Amino acid sequence: MKVSPSLLSANFACLERDIDMINRSEADLLHLDVMDGVFVPNISFGFPVINAIAPMCQKPLDTHLMIVEPQNYISQVRDTGASIMTVHYEACTHLHRVVQQIRNAGMLAGVALNPATPVSLLVDILSEIDLVLVMSVNPGFGGQKFIERALDKVSELRRMIDQAGVTTEIEVDGGVNADTGARLAAAGADIVVAGNYVFKNDSPIEAINTLKAM
Repeated sequence: MKVSPSLLSANFACLERDIDMINRSEADLLHLDVMDGVFVPNISFGFPVINAIAPMCQKPLDTHLMIVEPQNYISQVRDTGASIMTVHYEACTHLHRVVQQIRNAGMLAGVALNPATPVSLLVDILSEIDLVLVMSVNPGFGGQKFIERALDKVSELRRMIDQAGVTTEIEVDGGVNADTGARLAAAGADIVVAGNYVFKNDSPIEAINTLKAM
């Protein structure tokens, strides 16, 4: 299992320390949740913070835009050095165009689905995207309880990907810990995003290792 710790749960007074921990760990990515207070009921951080931590971070940046009109920020995300740019299905009127623009900018393109959005809506674009991010909590805040229905969505998505013969990866964000991580792995997830389970843990590197072993 790949692990993408979420910076949202880090100590923002000690970001250099927390980034150093991520660098020393077996984490595969660093997940960046950008929230605008419009698409989701919270504001997190933006490009000044990402540009500050990017030179310190030795892991690929996994940037998740929980914002309206994400297509307006593709060049800014690219300029941070991000490897992945994920946008929400619900925020893109012309999703195929946005995915093409992200790929043309040299990044992997991800599409996120809110808990109430069925995975079947991606059938016509699955071959065009590199990653599907299944939200297993309602986006906007860390520390929420895992929504069990996400397991069925991951299983359904795994069948869709296998039947289509594509290499699209499945990422899951929200309420991930040792228990839910194991069940997500069994359902077919490729990547888990973990916030509190990593950064609030007494042994964050061990927590990452636990998820990696799933």
